[in-house]
Amino acid sequence: MKKGIHPESYRLVAFKDMSNEEIFITKSTIDTKETIEVEGTEYPLVKLEISRTSHPFYTGKSKLIDTAGRIDKFKSKYAKFKK
Repeated sequence: MKKGIHPESYRLVAFKDMSNEEIFITKSTIDTKETIEVEGTEYPLVKLEISRTSHPFYTGKSKLIDTAGRIDKFKSKYAKFKK
């Protein structure tokens, strides 16, 4: 590895998955203004929309979101090809 190109300011940071409120703590150099207290210790907080605890690939659960009836439109459009 090259010397002098990696940051030296690693610290423990709490990452919070906002879709399921799961919190995990790991080392990071990310800057954040928010903090959260976990088990009596205060950590810098980074909010995530999705993480390994809520992503369908890792959980094995998929969500079907039909906005504006796209699935129904598709089915009606290609119903004439159905035998």
